[in-house]
Amino acid sequence: MKLAKIPQTTPTVFNDLREEADRIMDRFLFPGIFSPTTRSREDMWLPTLDFSETEKDYLVRLEAPGVAKEDVEVNLDGQNLTLRGERISAKERKDERFFWREREEGHFLRTIKLPTPVDGSKVAASMNHGILTVRLPKSASTTSTHIPVK
Repeated sequence: MKLAKIPQTTPTVFNDLREEADRIMDRFLFPGIFSPTTRSREDMWLPTLDFSETEKDYLVRLEAPGVAKEDVEVNLDGQNLTLRGERISAKERKDERFFWREREEGHFLRTIKLPTPVDGSKVAASMNHGILTVRLPKSASTTSTHIPVK
């Protein structure tokens, strides 16, 4: 197999395409939160979450094992719910040498745009066995109503 170096005079179509793909992924993974210059992938991790609803509430469950409830912050700004926190691993011991490390650590930030307004005075958050649960009661005007078709 023969490898050839692409000369610098090659049209920048491929570079432009790669940069656009990077921008799309940044918008998909971190919509409106980070600009490419402020996000550091080395010290960020993205915990998984479930977002569901019942007739009266929205429920968000975020997996954050190893994160103390004191290290989690929950904020509601209009219809934007922001969950942020940090997981710090234990320091390496002098007599311990890692072959690899798979557990993610560092800061996390997740923002969810809620489909409808919620009653901010009744939002409740709890942490149990590494699962952060946020219950967001829907505003009275947003509960579902069956409307018969005449």
